[in-house]
Amino acid sequence: MVEESAGVAQPAIRAAEFFAGIGLVRQALEPLGVQVVWANDIERAKRDAYAANHDASHFELADIRSVSASHLPRRIELATSSFPCVDLSLAGNRLGLVGSQSGMFWQFARILEELGEQRPRIVFLENVRGFATSHGGQDLADALTRLSQLGYSCDVFTVDARHFVPQSRPRMFIVGIRGALPVGAKAEVPPLSTVRPAWVQRVHARHQNLGMHYLPLPDLPEGPQDLSSVVEQMDSSDPRWWDHDKTAALVDSLSPVQTARMEALRGGPALSWRTAYRRTRNGVAVWELRRDAIGGCLRTTGGGSSKQALVELGRGEVRVRWMTPLEYARLMGAGSYKLTGGTPNQALFGFGDAVVVDVVRWIGQHYLLPALHWQRQPQAA
Repeated sequence: MVEESAGVAQPAIRAAEFFAGIGLVRQALEPLGVQVVWANDIERAKRDAYAANHDASHFELADIRSVSASHLPRRIELATSSFPCVDLSLAGNRLGLVGSQSGMFWQFARILEELGEQRPRIVFLENVRGFATSHGGQDLADALTRLSQLGYSCDVFTVDARHFVPQSRPRMFIVGIRGALPVGAKAEVPPLSTVRPAWVQRVHARHQNLGMHYLPLPDLPEGPQDLSSVVEQMDSSDPRWWDHDKTAALVDSLSPVQTARMEALRGGPALSWRTAYRRTRNGVAVWELRRDAIGGCLRTTGGGSSKQALVELGRGEVRVRWMTPLEYARLMGAGSYKLTGGTPNQALFGFGDAVVVDVVRWIGQHYLLPALHWQRQPQAA
């Protein structure tokens, strides 16, 4: 694989994809000239989905605790790590980096250390924004300190996927760079922007002793305002629509404000869509309809309360069903992904636990690729 840059053919950027899941990081970066030469995950169902869409000959299906640096091929320039968020999420147990799942960050750092001078020039980490507040910010401080010890100057920023797809999915990203920083990078606290709001500023200010930097990024696009590009059209007689009793139970559990909102949409002349989650309020299970017309943050399916329902309203009707794997795929910017093998819930789990393709591709275009190409220049050696 060779990419073109200013009319000159360049070797593809060699990357390792840690916690690869179903391979959406690869889906995002491969068209930019990144070649994933090694990937790892522990979940067989995710590996199978990965293999249905990518060459998986390099995929190591294993617990990362059993992986050593010797397993990786040489000359890796970029390592990506979407390590588990369960212990960091506000919806999780908040055990932080001592938790059995989010604590896998330390295994990623261990492998980087084992690589020694062969460790990649750039690391790219993705996780929930709760990482920044876990244990009062100490977990993020510990992670940034460890990356600094490994020779990386780090940048922290945030992107909400709603700027690219109709899904509210705010995530935090860390880019660590070894060696020369790319042109335009500044070793100071960044100004306020959509990708570096006040809380990101505070992270940078608190950790300037670690030699952090920031790279200016362009404004984010506005993003779609409704679910019309996502909804899988199906006839009103399709058995996936809920029956009268189940639909009535959802409607009856709505608050008066949400009921009024739903009735206004139901009386409209055209079809519109809202998403809904089941919540527990004061010990009672209720449904909550999103105020806006985009999807809520997709989650890893572990039961009914973690699955997102689609509510179709208009022309005097209200219909409800679970969102489909195809709709999940579209909300993750992966509508062309092959949904072969496995159960529908496994597909929902894989997408709910993944990155949004459009977000990672935007970061690749505006940050990772410029930085990686800068690293290849003689003055960066």
